[in-house]
Amino acid sequence: MEIERNFIHDIIDEDLAIDPEIKIHTRFPPEPNGYLHIGSAKAIMINYQVAKKYNGKFNLRYDDTNPAKEDNEYVEAIYKDLNWLGATPDGGIFYGSDYFDKCYEFAIKLIRDGKAFVCDLTAEEMREYRGTLTQPGKNSPYRDRSVEENLALFERMKNGEFPDGSHTLRAKIDMASPNMNMRDPAIYRIVHTDHHRQGNKWCIYPLYDYAHPIQDALEGITHSLCSLEFENHRPLYEWVINNIGFEKKPKQREFARLNVTNTVMSKRYLRYLVENNMVDGWDDPRLPTLCALRRRGYTPASIFDFVTRAGVSKADSLVDIGLLEHCIREELNTTALRRICIQKPIKVVVTNYPEDKVEYFEVSNNPQNPEAGTRKVAFTRELYIDADDFAEVPPPKFFRLKPDGEVRCMGAYIIRCNEIVKNDDGSIAEIRCTADLETANGNPVDGRKVKGTIHWLSAKYSEETTLMLYDKLFTIENVGDIPEDKTYNDYLNPNSLQKLEGCRIEPCLKDAQSGEKFQFVRVGYFCKDSKYENTFNRIVGLKDSFPKK
Repeated sequence: MEIERNFIHDIIDEDLAIDPEIKIHTRFPPEPNGYLHIGSAKAIMINYQVAKKYNGKFNLRYDDTNPAKEDNEYVEAIYKDLNWLGATPDGGIFYGSDYFDKCYEFAIKLIRDGKAFVCDLTAEEMREYRGTLTQPGKNSPYRDRSVEENLALFERMKNGEFPDGSHTLRAKIDMASPNMNMRDPAIYRIVHTDHHRQGNKWCIYPLYDYAHPIQDALEGITHSLCSLEFENHRPLYEWVINNIGFEKKPKQREFARLNVTNTVMSKRYLRYLVENNMVDGWDDPRLPTLCALRRRGYTPASIFDFVTRAGVSKADSLVDIGLLEHCIREELNTTALRRICIQKPIKVVVTNYPEDKVEYFEVSNNPQNPEAGTRKVAFTRELYIDADDFAEVPPPKFFRLKPDGEVRCMGAYIIRCNEIVKNDDGSIAEIRCTADLETANGNPVDGRKVKGTIHWLSAKYSEETTLMLYDKLFTIENVGDIPEDKTYNDYLNPNSLQKLEGCRIEPCLKDAQSGEKFQFVRVGYFCKDSKYENTFNRIVGLKDSFPKK
């Protein structure tokens, strides 16, 4: 896929014009406390494609500096998602925790240089001292401790002599700064929790704003590309780089996050849904996580196409989820094999067709791709058609099967409805029809016109399956517009999943592989589920309302 130009490329071109010897190096730094989502895909794409465009390197670095919610499950899931997207971290795989010793050494340097101090204020007191957007903060009473006292206290923090929250190490910058992030931010805190890789080696952990620029500099990252929420953190990023004294200085630049209609990107809320069993795990196909999109049937190409069309800019925007659906629909229209599925089966008995006869009709595997060839579908006396293709009392302009009406069985005979047999409860047991056996390969010999065509399957030569019909998880288009007295839960879509059991499919679909994708004729695009046997997930319907360019 061609890499479309954006403002980040302009920045890099300007840097290369000044220093043509720069070897472009980017990174993706996920925190392993949950699964990646489609917003993560945008960050991955930007960093990976920048490295690719400029023949540079791309790193994966786990931001595992907060041990409380991190887990190796997420580490493995993140790596799997990157590989699935095709964003190979050719620059290497790293962990923020690999740099804990260096972060500690640099903290000692800042203390010795009089640029960091140990503070005894509680979190609440720190907030009070911090000031507001219109009022400057005030210095901590511990700000002027001597270098020797700060070194001794920091050593005791490292040795585990103090409880959580009792002390922090803070950068000494400017409590009157108009940028709240520069008001003596905490750079180390005490956390007596085992780390998923470091065990109990550490009980003090560096904060992201301090650790991240150090990690970038040590790895030789040239451009630290991150979402717009970190723009106000950039001065602190540069303060850390400059005051530690790195010769090669990475450059942080920001882009707008990906916001999608009817979708929540909050990892905290996604975790809430999973942990409260409100969805079927992190890979529930209604979620925006990459593992969920993969299970539902989306492809890396469709996701990258979506992110590319959504654009890379510095302006926040809300992207219609219909664009994502359009991207996968456009791809599958040319690649997915066609198969027949009856969602709500009604039995049809062709009374003038021999009971023991089986006839095979040839149908296309994909009309958009002649090279996909054809297959044979069995026609027998007893068939299944979809309940939606029959109306006992038809509405106006109903061109499907109705009493005394005729339709074409797709690729086969024209049939006429002669009789409706009902169960005791009034439901339809079967529809009895006759076939015009002269219409297998053409129109009626008497020239009559039959407008309707329906899909069908042999009752004997078809298999049962379950269809999972997924819809948007939230009823509100912009989740950012939720009123203060409401929560995400108030806008969960009660109809986001419809489970259809007892559906009928072609026999060949019984052996479909997990993740294999098909167009079920006149129904939609479906993917064989990876979690449950004999189940197909609807990726997207056939109708595309998204405007074409």
